[in-house]
Amino acid sequence: MKIKLIFFYLFPILAYSQVQNKFAQLEQELPTPNEYRNASGAPGHNYYQQKADYKIKVEIDDENQKLYGEEVITYTNNSPDKLEYLWIQLDQNVRSLDSDSKLINIERMEDFKSINDIERKIFRFDGGFKIQKVESLSGKKISYSINKTMLRINLENPLKTNGVISFKIKWWYNINDRMKIGGRSGFEYFEENGNYLYTIAQWFPRMCVYNDIEGWQNKQFLGRGEFALPFGDYDVSITVPADHIVASTGQLYNLKAVLNNEQISRLNKAKKSDTPIFIVNQQEAESTEKNKSNKKKTWIYKAKNVRDFAFASSRKFIWDAQNVNIGSNNVLAMSYYPKEGNPLWERYSTKLVAHSLKTYSKYTIDYPYPVAISVHSKSIGMEYPMICFNGGRPEKDGTYSERTKYGMWGVIIHEVGHNFFPMIINSDERQWTWMDEGLNTFVQYLTEQEWERGYPSRRGPAHLIVDYMRGDKDRISPIMTNSESIWQFGNNAYGKPATALNILRETIMGRELFDYAFKIYCERWKFKHPTPADFFRTMEDASAVDLDWFWRGWFYTTDHVDISIDEVNWYQLNTENPNIEKEIKKNENQNLDTHIGVIRNKSSIKETVNEKDSNIDDFYAKRNIYEVDAIDIQEYEDLRKKISENQMNILNSEKQFYEIKFSNLGGLPMPIILKFEFIDKTNVVIRIPAEIWRRYEDKVSKVFMFDKKISSVRLDPFLETADTDLNNNSWPPKKQPTRYSLFKRKNTNENPMQRNNRLQEMLK
Repeated sequence: MKIKLIFFYLFPILAYSQVQNKFAQLEQELPTPNEYRNASGAPGHNYYQQKADYKIKVEIDDENQKLYGEEVITYTNNSPDKLEYLWIQLDQNVRSLDSDSKLINIERMEDFKSINDIERKIFRFDGGFKIQKVESLSGKKISYSINKTMLRINLENPLKTNGVISFKIKWWYNINDRMKIGGRSGFEYFEENGNYLYTIAQWFPRMCVYNDIEGWQNKQFLGRGEFALPFGDYDVSITVPADHIVASTGQLYNLKAVLNNEQISRLNKAKKSDTPIFIVNQQEAESTEKNKSNKKKTWIYKAKNVRDFAFASSRKFIWDAQNVNIGSNNVLAMSYYPKEGNPLWERYSTKLVAHSLKTYSKYTIDYPYPVAISVHSKSIGMEYPMICFNGGRPEKDGTYSERTKYGMWGVIIHEVGHNFFPMIINSDERQWTWMDEGLNTFVQYLTEQEWERGYPSRRGPAHLIVDYMRGDKDRISPIMTNSESIWQFGNNAYGKPATALNILRETIMGRELFDYAFKIYCERWKFKHPTPADFFRTMEDASAVDLDWFWRGWFYTTDHVDISIDEVNWYQLNTENPNIEKEIKKNENQNLDTHIGVIRNKSSIKETVNEKDSNIDDFYAKRNIYEVDAIDIQEYEDLRKKISENQMNILNSEKQFYEIKFSNLGGLPMPIILKFEFIDKTNVVIRIPAEIWRRYEDKVSKVFMFDKKISSVRLDPFLETADTDLNNNSWPPKKQPTRYSLFKRKNTNENPMQRNNRLQEMLK
């Protein structure tokens, strides 16, 4: 198609009818900045947080699977407010017989398809804290009230600003069998030799957070929304059978009382080694688990400036460790696992811990604690300060599938990463799951990619989220939804926010800007309590990139990305040179497709009237429209005198113009990334910022000018925007094929390692 040279006149746009929705600022959605949290996203000049210190004695009854505990809590009120009462979390009560978590589960008769389903419905477990006493240090009873998973201390006198109070709580509870009723903590029973492996968490009454955002964070624990906790110092004495090995938050303070000389020597060697060293090897662990001790030992662990405390205990533990240099700190990376975890665990676990600490420290803050621990227990992934419990168990014959291996790798990286989010950068998990799970999953992706090139990460890359985002909107929640109310928890709280951050890093901001701003956020809020607004504001403040449209679309709506190429129109400038233009016109007309009727008329019509009668054809019939005459030449010469040399060069430049029209079908504005392929097999990528949608949110167009002709255009060529429909991303249109199989594969539980072993046997 040819067009004549057109001159455009620019007029000021006085108004437009569309209301700015998708690009409106977030001022109304975000809380007003104040003295506690300023407009830049940093802690304000009067920012405060409370402190809760614990001195605890705990004992595990290995015969009856009970836990007994007694604690002294020392609480410091750093807020400007007087506190009439204190709130304490009783997480174990989620498993009490009258727990709301059981009542609020939606059930249908179709859920009960077998006797096992009914058995689970009937099953009762007497869980929950059995509070024996709450009293002052002098032994005076303190008034308290329990509301399900929360305990209120009723103070005789309000706790004033800078006031400190200490009190004691004594309790016990039945430890749950995780294999039967699940849970973030509990025990695993090994029937072969009657041993237990305890992963103990949420095991003591813990102070709630009191802050400037919502006062007391005392939302009931229903099982999914996790925890908001204040920082403090811990001194914990853990009494267990004498042949148990205890892994714990903090540092071991009485190692000579619980370890033998050989174990201490190995531990000291591990502190200087950059590869794992066994403190307890498999042969020793197997020997220990065969004979149960009737004696007890007490392990003393202390931790400073942590928000929680967890531990694991078993006579089955193999234990290895190595040193990791993080900045100026030496960190002891350690793993504890039963023989059932090998060969996977001794080969990978501690190395994964070390790698995770290094990579997370690079992207966030230097890991500040002295140890980091990975504990293996079947079918679990859960995190606490300095310690996490991880699944990933091989088959009994020692083989494993790739899925098991990558599952184990991923869960260790993820749970170790939780040391940073939220154990240090201490967001409110009870309210905003994405602030710890989403941010952590994002850095997990970066860590996986540095562990193995081409690592098949489950979450992070944009194309992996498209099935979720184009799904039924009745079953999708905005990311900014309370933890207990989220549809599709994993996709919402882990996958989508991790993808959003990856898109910010790779596409919207670029790696340099993003990485700098992300580290600023982490440094600002380490050992503090950030909110979503603090994160949003910091990322913008440290980068000078307006991201309100991005937060609004990705975090506050369920819109998805689907940008389509609707139309491509090709134009060339008319050179105005008659010798060139008339020849082009002639060639175009000669190359036009011929209608079927014209073709058939050549043989069916023997002679037309004008072929018979020479008087029919007049001037127009005889005129050669492609002939260049003197007037054509004169007009061209007149034009050359009127325009500048530069304008004449433009006319003769053979520039190719392509007008492309786009629609935003999914509603979520995103950059338009185009890859143009030229007829000479070269290509160019053009990136148009998302702000192209700022005035017209549904349809936009853009004109592209090249020196050569294009053969094709591809939208989102690198799969970086989470576009949910690739079938409308190409010109000429290109459909994505769907592959189908005529034959079903045989179902088998045999993993590839077992198949290879069978093959080797066949070849013998």
